[in-house]
Amino acid sequence: MAVKMQAVKAIGSKAGTRKNVLRFMWKYKTLYVISVPGIVYFFIFKYVPLLGSVIAFQDYNIFQGILDSKWVGLAHFKRMFAHYDFLNILNNTLLIGLYDLLIAFPAPIVLALLLNELRLVLYKRVLQTIVYMPHFLSWVIVSGIAIGILSPSTGAVNQFISGLGFEPIYFLGEESWIRTVLIGSGIWRDSGYGTIIFLAALAGVNPDLYEAAEVDGASRWRQTLSITIPALLPTIMIMFLLHIGKFLDFGFERVYVFLNPLNKNNGEILDTYIYQVGLLGQQFSYTTAIGLFKSVVGLALIVIGNTLSKKTTGESLY
Repeated sequence: MAVKMQAVKAIGSKAGTRKNVLRFMWKYKTLYVISVPGIVYFFIFKYVPLLGSVIAFQDYNIFQGILDSKWVGLAHFKRMFAHYDFLNILNNTLLIGLYDLLIAFPAPIVLALLLNELRLVLYKRVLQTIVYMPHFLSWVIVSGIAIGILSPSTGAVNQFISGLGFEPIYFLGEESWIRTVLIGSGIWRDSGYGTIIFLAALAGVNPDLYEAAEVDGASRWRQTLSITIPALLPTIMIMFLLHIGKFLDFGFERVYVFLNPLNKNNGEILDTYIYQVGLLGQQFSYTTAIGLFKSVVGLALIVIGNTLSKKTTGESLY
């Protein structure tokens, strides 16, 4: 009898929970309707294509299709790690990704802190607009600007270097400079736009905290360290976790437009390699294996970073 009563209570609890969920969904039905296009987009263009990852384990033939292509197991992954070109390109990708994480990721945070200190509203808005604008330029335009500025004969940078009595530097013709150019151009293009999220987080800080600190005699620098940065920390951690998830996805277009035979050894990354070998060389299974490897690494980094963040700061993606 007691067991039956418990079963009845469990069924009633489940029915009540279902009704609460349906009631909640009906209450916010407008938001669910608005989210439908986004859900459909991600389903069609993100989740359905995941089924094609199976060709990483096949010797895929476009005329035979996925169902009839020969299965080769982990052969493409073995080839990937054994090929000398791949190891060099993986090293380039890791180094550029690390430089981007250490140098480019903090840039929007620093810029947001500086903009937040401006008290003249008109000047602040004009400056924000100026630093946002490069984000809306394509990488083709950005590369054209960079090539013009860094030109060894007519570029402004080399004009300045020559004026100091030094020899001009062919920045895009020396492999030792290509990583610096890639990171520097990315900071110039995207750091201003990246400040939007951090400025929005700063707008939510209670002004009373600054007033209390000022009464206690805290300087602006001390207020930044004790109030502003701790208030930004949750947002920084979330953005950091999202950033490391695409650690190996530096971007095809932002690298390809700067590559040439003189700097390719230090500049080619996995995305440009996939383009060369997969699309131009039509080695679809091999490059799918590389893409799957990138996805697994990104997932592992997110899981590890999320776990560490939850234990140390209490902030996490899930």
